[in-house]
Amino acid sequence: MESDDIAPISSGIDNLGQQESASTDKRFPKSYFKAKPVKIGDEMDVSITEMSKRGDGMTRIDGYVIFVPNTKIGDNVKIKITQIRPSHAIGSIS
Repeated sequence: MESDDIAPISSGIDNLGQQESASTDKRFPKSYFKAKPVKIGDEMDVSITEMSKRGDGMTRIDGYVIFVPNTKIGDNVKIKITQIRPSHAIGSIS
């Protein structure tokens, strides 16, 4: 019997002794990799159209959510983008 005919047996444990999962790749939502319509430091005039569950004002630019603390529905404010996340951005009143 030749050694080429024998298939290696997988124990389900990798070289570091950790359990291998069936799917080793992480799944990210498609929005995670999309180009965002705003950048950190961008200043813009927006109208607050919604309220978040936490009480922050919300606006949308091309469907991308921007939270603006200390605002309410109907406010027209100039904001500066301070943080960008895969699903939303945070702006402050400037």
